[in-house]
Order: sequence, then structure tokens, then C-alpha cells
Amino acid sequence: MNYIPRIIDRKLEEYLSVFGAVCVEGPKWCGKTWTSAYHSKSEIFIGDPAGNFQNRQLAELSPELILEGETPRLIDEWQEVPPIWDAVRYRVDQTARKGQFILTGSATPNHKGILHSGAGRIGRLRMRPMSLYESGDSSGQVSLEALCRGEMTPAMTEDADLKKLIALIIRGGWPGSIGMPADQAALLPEEYLNAVIDDDVYRMDGIKRNTMKMRLLLRSLARNESTTATNKKLKNDISEIDDEDIDVETVKEYLDIFERLFLTDNQLPFSTGVRSSVRVKQAVKRHFADPSLACALLKVSPQGLLGDLKTLGFLFEALCERDLKIYAESFGGALYHYQDYQGREIDAVIELTDGRWCAFEIKLGANQIDTAAESLVKLKKEFEEDPKGKPPAVLGVICGMTKAAYRRPDGVFVVPITALKD
Repeated sequence: MNYIPRIIDRKLEEYLSVFGAVCVEGPKWCGKTWTSAYHSKSEIFIGDPAGNFQNRQLAELSPELILEGETPRLIDEWQEVPPIWDAVRYRVDQTARKGQFILTGSATPNHKGILHSGAGRIGRLRMRPMSLYESGDSSGQVSLEALCRGEMTPAMTEDADLKKLIALIIRGGWPGSIGMPADQAALLPEEYLNAVIDDDVYRMDGIKRNTMKMRLLLRSLARNESTTATNKKLKNDISEIDDEDIDVETVKEYLDIFERLFLTDNQLPFSTGVRSSVRVKQAVKRHFADPSLACALLKVSPQGLLGDLKTLGFLFEALCERDLKIYAESFGGALYHYQDYQGREIDAVIELTDGRWCAFEIKLGANQIDTAAESLVKLKKEFEEDPKGKPPAVLGVICGMTKAAYRRPDGVFVVPITALKD
């Protein structure tokens, strides 16, 4: 009865009509179980401690037994017993019915023990923490999908002051934090990190790792949030700031673990739709699943961020790119960033299903809009002049401190992040 609708609801319904089972993956506490339960008619929780973890024991002894129940049937945290995947895949093969199971997982297990990929039978959906529109902190006056078609009705929007934006960044998009006082909401990402490092990392594959070095790497990632820092840069950052040594191979291993636990959610480089003669850089842009995690690792306060606008700018960019990814994926788009060896950069690139692409700059203050727009117009002209280039279809500036959504005379759209929706 208290379910808060999520943007992924429509996609989940669509997948249930296409696939025999759907696996909803994403970070802990982002609402996977709540959303999946809303769409299911029966459920079993593998991590339920009742009866000395009776459900898990039953699944380990005979995975097919836990499949019995009205469909769609929710199987929560299936990765605790990986053979469940094959049991679901086999049941789907045998019955050939759609929408039988919803699996949820907050970690991607090693493929050892999983016999079949489930391709064509089990659809996979990535769920993220709440966007500002889902949490009620965006008015939703501007649709990103329409914007990517070049359509937007100018509108005056709600005032978003700097203190409010900082509070939204520190709170994050965790459903459990919505409506909490800011100081209490800030405790949740701290406990999230403790739970992942102290428990989930070991439970994932039963291997004990150096948690101190993991925390050092996480702090380095927080210091490099929204940048294209390489693994070597992360290693050197730890040596210089924390005065600890960690080798590049360990950095690589730990980054893979963070990715499998959905702790990180990096932004891939864009090149496929550009078709330019210029060589494009292939570095990922570093992001956590939610900017609040970086805040917790950096131990920032609202007052501290007010005095450190550079760090605030990176965290605001992370907030916007989290939301852009959620919105774009709802209509089949994909979020990237762009860098080339001529020094040109685009904060956010959205590639559409028809091959068109849209370029967005992200700026915290309204005083930065002119410079951002000029940069986008210049970049589009350079792509148009390149014989092999494919210019962006839409140019836009996503802003924090502006009170209106409008189209400039140069054709660049300006939209407050607190007015955007899918």
C-alpha cells in the first residue's frame, strides 16, 4: 500500500511479458525487493534467518523446491545459492511460459556453479537508487525523452538553492532515507559501506581480503569521483595521500569486486556514434552507485561542501549523471561521456536507439551556462566540418542553480536537474 512507484516498473512489466524470468540487479537497499514484490504474487527470501536460514538450506538441498508458488514468484537474493539460476532456467525451458519468476541480486557471483547463461530465457534489468523525480525532489516539468527529440516547452521552475542541492547529494537516492532529517540520512550510506566491506565481500566467494586496503581504494575513488582516473592514478593517489602502498593488480581485483557488488557504476566512453576522424579516449568516468557514498567516504558536511565548490561540482555532476542514466535507460537510451585527444570533452552523451546522439554539459551555477553553451555550439560545428563526423542532434546544459527551463537563441536547451524526468 505504501509502494512508491519507480521508473523501472514499466520496464519490469515489459520484460515479464517477454521472458520466462527476469533478474533485477543493483546495489543493496535501492528498492529491488520492494519493487519486485510489488510485481509478484508469491515470494521466498533466501537470506531470511528464520529457522536457522531454512530457506537457504532448502535451496541448497533442492533448488527446484523453492520454485513452487503462484507466479510471478519472487526469489530474493538468489546469488546466495547460485544453482537457483539453473533451476529457474530449466523450469522456464520446460513450461515455456512468460513471467514466471523475478530474481533479485545485489551481487554478481562467479560463473562457477552456473551451468547456463539463461540468454533468451532470463532477462536482466539494472536497478539504481532513486532519481530526484522518483523521490519527489524534481517537478518533472521536462521529459528527457522529449528533450532528446528536440522538444521542450519553456517553463518557470521551482527554486533550487545551493543548500537544498547539497542536502540531496549527501542524502542520496536510498528509499529508506526519503523524508529523513539530513543528519540521519547521512548515516545510511556509511552503514551501507560497512555492510558491503565487512560482510558482502566475503560472502560473495568466501575469500578473505584486506578490508583496510579496500577502504583506502574506496576513499581514493571518492576523491576521484566524476573523473577519468586510471588504475595507476588510483594507486598513486593512495600512496601520496594515505601513505600506504597497494599494487596495480590488487587495485584491478578490488575494482572488479566493487563492480560485481554494484558499488560502482562507471560511465563508459562514447565513440560509436561519432564517426569522427579524431582519435577518442577510452577511459571510463568513475562513479559510485550513488553520490552519497562518495560523501560518506570523504566525510563531508553541508558546511564543508559550501566551502569546497570544486568537490561540490564533481558530486553534483555525479548526481546528475545518476539521474540521466536512469531516465535514458527507461526509453532505450544509453549514457556515456566523451573525450578525445584534441582536448574536447562532453560531460554526458545520450545515444538513442536510432543512432542519434545528444550532448549535455553539467553545471552547478547559472553563471556557467553561457560558457558551457558556447563550448557545445563550437563542438557541434567542428563535427559538422569533419568529413567523417556525425554531429549531435541535441545540445543541452543541465544546471543546478537556475529557475527556468528554456531554449537559448543558439539552440542550446537549459534545464534544471530539479525539473527533469524520464
